[in-house]
Amino acid sequence: MANSKNQNFLHGAAILTVTVAIVKVLGAVYKIPLYNLLGDEGSAYFGVAYNIYSLLLTFSTAGLPVALSRMISESNALGRRMQIKRTFRVAWLSFFVLGMAGTLIMLLFPDKLSVIMEQAGAEASISALAPAVVMVCIMSAYRGYTQGLSNMIPTSVSQIIEVVCKLVFGLGLAWWFSKSGLGLQMASAGAILGVTIGSALALLYIVIYKLKSDKEVLLPMANPDVPLSSYQTFKRLLMIGIPVTLGSALLNIIALIDTKLIMNRLQFAAGFSYDEATVLYGIYFKVQTLFNLPSSFIVPLTISIIPAIAAAIAKNRKAEARKITEASLKITTLLALPAGVGLSVLSYDIVNVIYPNSSSEGPLLLAVLGIASYFVCLTLITNAILQAYGHERLPVYTMPIGGLVKLASTWLLVSLPAIGVHGASIGTLVCYAVISVFNIVFILIKVPERPSLRSVFTKPILATLLMAVSAYGVRALVYPIAVNVFSSEWVAMAVSMTIAILAACVVYAVAIIVTKAISKEELELLPKGEKIAKMLKIS
Repeated sequence: MANSKNQNFLHGAAILTVTVAIVKVLGAVYKIPLYNLLGDEGSAYFGVAYNIYSLLLTFSTAGLPVALSRMISESNALGRRMQIKRTFRVAWLSFFVLGMAGTLIMLLFPDKLSVIMEQAGAEASISALAPAVVMVCIMSAYRGYTQGLSNMIPTSVSQIIEVVCKLVFGLGLAWWFSKSGLGLQMASAGAILGVTIGSALALLYIVIYKLKSDKEVLLPMANPDVPLSSYQTFKRLLMIGIPVTLGSALLNIIALIDTKLIMNRLQFAAGFSYDEATVLYGIYFKVQTLFNLPSSFIVPLTISIIPAIAAAIAKNRKAEARKITEASLKITTLLALPAGVGLSVLSYDIVNVIYPNSSSEGPLLLAVLGIASYFVCLTLITNAILQAYGHERLPVYTMPIGGLVKLASTWLLVSLPAIGVHGASIGTLVCYAVISVFNIVFILIKVPERPSLRSVFTKPILATLLMAVSAYGVRALVYPIAVNVFSSEWVAMAVSMTIAILAACVVYAVAIIVTKAISKEELELLPKGEKIAKMLKIS
């Protein structure tokens, strides 16, 4: 099934990465003023509703889109057009049923869910977010379909629609409800209603896109293939999708339990009041937005490599599959490691510039979570590699192990008054480090023509260390000067932080070129990569 819009895996990832950059900029315009408007207490209401939503969404969208993308890619590589149609129809119905179940749970039991999470006041936010579950599930079917055909444009545009709606409607409603004196609970619900509106409009777009593109691509066939039955297709969808879903769902369940544990241990073990515990959880939730930033740029890579590796394996091109595997691991490290270390090194300035007047615990939380963010990225890419090679069951074992480590850490460390909420961030770091190590071991054991870990990690780690030293040093030199130049300490901090980030980027780029951390062959996989290699004189 030819598609004029097919992209190689890094071209597709590049399209989604540009989209992520746009989405994150718009998301920052949404979240930063929103969290400052809601405060730590209102952010806690928002966070509880969003965690419940994420858990329910995981059951329907974590594994099945991966399975759908992989099955579509394999069928497309073999020219099985009728099987592609059958797979999508079966997946669409499955996504709808699961999504509707999640929506009904949130609509019918918002009070009970908020009580379970020990966060009375989140009911309105839970109800406002409920319809988004079924809409995002259906939209995932369309995204999985187009991603399987290596066309990332519909996913990109629909994501931008979602974030624009959150910005316009969510922030607008939150501000309106707050100024109308309706309280933080309704302001949080108004903010989260923007997610639901965005999901509806993004779904409308992607449905129209598929209808138009199918008319252009799906021409009558002289000798159509004979597809598997609906039952067989559904069975294969589940065989691939359920292990992936279980792995992701278990982590989300653990994250939800962790939220409850944090509130519980802060109050009944560490001795904080309910209000103090709510504020501490609120700053922890706000800092997690920054912690999640690096991984959002790696998700596009995971989306792209699964159909790419699956197609290479379907055609018995093992060397090509190995090349994709090693390139994806290296690019993940080149992007995520400096981002995570940068968040950690400059955590004090980042938190105080973005979230002024928040709890003083924020910078230390981010310092630990910054390092943890790299291991989250490594977990995502190694999970995707295992799934693409048909070992989707292995993350089902590794992720719960890490999750149990996380829960144990939260239970023990958060209960200590001297550590408190920081125990949650330490647990997150250890959790994802454990999962990453196990996944890498499985890749070395299970994947044919295994990747070279020395090539993947050595030079990027060296370049990152140089970057970290430069960021810390420049900040230390510039801040005292900026304080004397600007009357506002916030402005001085923002200026010194910006200069430190720019200097770190320059040092890192030079270090990557000097150490030849990325090869010409790997650069050429990127859009305009040949010109970039020539400009940087990388041979």
